[in-house]
Amino acid sequence: MVSLNSMKDGPQVSTTYGDEAAQGGHFVPAKYRGTVKDQADMSALGREQVLRRNFRFISIVGFGCTLIATWEVILTLLEQGLTDGGTAGLIWGFLIVACGFLLVFLSLAEMASMAPTSGGQYHWVSEFAPRSCQKFLSYITGWLCAMGWQCAIVSIAFLAGTIIQGLIVLNHDDYVFERWHGTLLVIAITFFGILFNTFLAKKLPFVEVLILILHVVGLFAIIIPLWVLAPRRTAKQVFTEFNNGGGWNSVGTATLVGFSTTITALIGYDCAVHMSEEIKDASETLPKAMITSVLINDCAGFLMLVTICFTLGDINDVLATPTGYPFIQVFYNATNSLPGTNTMTAILVLTLTASTITELATASRQLWSFARDGGLPFSGFFGYVTPGWNIPLNAVMVSLMVTVLLSLINIGSTTALLAIVTLTIGSLMSSYVITIGCLLLKRIRGEPLPPRRWSLGRFGMAINIGALCFLLPVFVFAFFPLTSTVDRESMNWCVVMYGGIMLIAILYYIFRGRHVYVPPVALVKREM
Repeated sequence: MVSLNSMKDGPQVSTTYGDEAAQGGHFVPAKYRGTVKDQADMSALGREQVLRRNFRFISIVGFGCTLIATWEVILTLLEQGLTDGGTAGLIWGFLIVACGFLLVFLSLAEMASMAPTSGGQYHWVSEFAPRSCQKFLSYITGWLCAMGWQCAIVSIAFLAGTIIQGLIVLNHDDYVFERWHGTLLVIAITFFGILFNTFLAKKLPFVEVLILILHVVGLFAIIIPLWVLAPRRTAKQVFTEFNNGGGWNSVGTATLVGFSTTITALIGYDCAVHMSEEIKDASETLPKAMITSVLINDCAGFLMLVTICFTLGDINDVLATPTGYPFIQVFYNATNSLPGTNTMTAILVLTLTASTITELATASRQLWSFARDGGLPFSGFFGYVTPGWNIPLNAVMVSLMVTVLLSLINIGSTTALLAIVTLTIGSLMSSYVITIGCLLLKRIRGEPLPPRRWSLGRFGMAINIGALCFLLPVFVFAFFPLTSTVDRESMNWCVVMYGGIMLIAILYYIFRGRHVYVPPVALVKREM
């Protein structure tokens, strides 16, 4: 085996990968093995094809659009943006964040064409980081991605479950909003997602196309009644009135804190990357599908955001809604109809539930990929691909159990659960910073990059620099609480959990990880 870098633990590499090949040497039908280029890419990356390549361009576009669910998330997290920033902060913030993340995902899309692997960021760091820190940085990035995507499952399922509770409150005044009810709904929604990731796994691409149709049609099914029936605010109110409900020292700071709404609605298009080994002609299809998903959701999200800002009515009234979700109150104020509000809200519940299906697929593939390189405790179990299924079934079921356990935290404290939810943002943005930083350093040094079929060309370095200039400040504000004066309930404990997880990862690396983790670059057989 000829690798790009001579690693000091060479004998360990061949042994570990031999075990992986023995585990993964399952028969994949010819029609699911992909193109000749796919086979060449897998060979260059030192991997064996063990998953079915049954995703095409439109299905992976649907995968990205429905997982991120931009317009749906904007509605569900409306309270945060209205509190810090107001309607003007939401709209101008959305444009800034959308442009910034476009630079980020253009950078990731180019790397996906260089190395289309389910490992994604931790693999790219392993190839592009300076040799002295390749292994450690790759390992930490793998933990960040695995942690981020596991938290993402409970995030989206929690939104769907508590929206259902909000609807019950609207329809039944005597209903008591119990936290354990929300936990049971999260678990039920996750089990529903498991069905599509196990028994119906072969049909998942087709399901993603259907969900994409629901995602687009549902958008118009909601905005049309709002434009026709809801009261209108003036353009001056919508585009120029900022809000500092968090009591920050300036409206600018409040708006930056309120970016959390739009960041959550626009982050995570690397989800498609973690399905790389299930996409036909991945090195060309994947980057095009990623950017198409970004553009579709940006347009849909902006259309929904402008609509909801114009049709809000009295902001203080909708923020005080007993349902817990201002958008439900906006729907009811516009339609004055419980059936109408229930139908419009049900569309969101359906699309967010569908998003849980794709979250599970992404999280399980990321977990499986990192485990096959020995990056996690019990990697042999997590990295196993079930014969005949051609899916990482163990990783799927572990993702289910992690989601169930995390959802139980809500019974004791919703604040603690929300802190875990925000770990998704911090973890994924960290992985983007490390990955793009390593690629930029390689470009600055004039070192050769792997061949790719989708390239940023001469604009690559500028786009990478712009992406980092955007990520670094918004990463800091992701850990801010919504208000400047906090107590135990309103504090954003995400930073504590983020630090704790990183400490565990570093300690595991020192005592065991560095001995068993095989950095992907050690397997690469690409000649450059």
